[in-house]
Amino acid sequence: MLSIESLQLVDLIARTGSFTAAAKALHRVPSAVSYAVRNIEEELGVELFRRLHRTVVLTEAGHHFVDEARGMLKKMDEIKRETLRVANGWQPSLSIALDNIVCADRISALMADFYRHFDNVELIVRIEVFNGVWEALVTGRSDIAIGATTAVPVGGDFQFRDMGSIEWAFLVSRNHPLATVTTPLSNDVLAAFPSICLEDTSRDIPKRTTWLLPNQRRLVVPDWLRAINCFTEGLGIGYMPVHLARPYIESGALVEKTVEHPKAPAPCCVAWYGGKTPPVLDWVLDYLGDSEKLHREWIS
Repeated sequence: MLSIESLQLVDLIARTGSFTAAAKALHRVPSAVSYAVRNIEEELGVELFRRLHRTVVLTEAGHHFVDEARGMLKKMDEIKRETLRVANGWQPSLSIALDNIVCADRISALMADFYRHFDNVELIVRIEVFNGVWEALVTGRSDIAIGATTAVPVGGDFQFRDMGSIEWAFLVSRNHPLATVTTPLSNDVLAAFPSICLEDTSRDIPKRTTWLLPNQRRLVVPDWLRAINCFTEGLGIGYMPVHLARPYIESGALVEKTVEHPKAPAPCCVAWYGGKTPPVLDWVLDYLGDSEKLHREWIS
């Protein structure tokens, strides 16, 4: 069976062009190198080198062998380096689950800064909704969750960093029948109109809804962008995070209303598994900063 040393020897001879030069580089006598090559050729059943007076040249089979050998040697070096990195806490990829509730521009900034800092780690970003964030973390699809509710729906050894609370705005379109109502809206009045709800992306953990009254019709959308379209078209009513709704309220496209039973602020956090954290995760946690920075940049 061919050894790594055999592949390295043939590669060296191909680069130096002679048994003598290769032997000198290896501090061996030329006859030992020639003998080793003959054994390799006998094992393969092909001639790798055409012997000339003072030099050797690769045969067609030799060219193929050297190309493949160099690829294998390069791969072996990569395996050695990656194994050493893993032993020192390196991992080849990092998966982040983000709730659709966080600011989109911060996601883009995180991705750009991550790839500027790491040239040998893949970043996998998953956009989830509500309990889908926790499910991604619990199932191992993600290493860290950003914007997860602090009402943990599962058990596990997690560490947390508080992000503060999401403030909610109850919205209708400027052309909606409720837009001109000046008194606080009761549940009986609201139940007559469809509730715009985001679809929770969890599969096994019980799903949550944005806001829904008993016997109220739903209009279910996959993300806040589609929800905004439905709000502005007057297709339904409901809650949106204030930081996402603010531009549309200020432009007059949406109208914030007072309701008799307002939705409470929703605490959220960054969460990751406890125990030793790999260096790449430490970098992300340091990048995200403390609770004040998290709240300011991601949910306000």
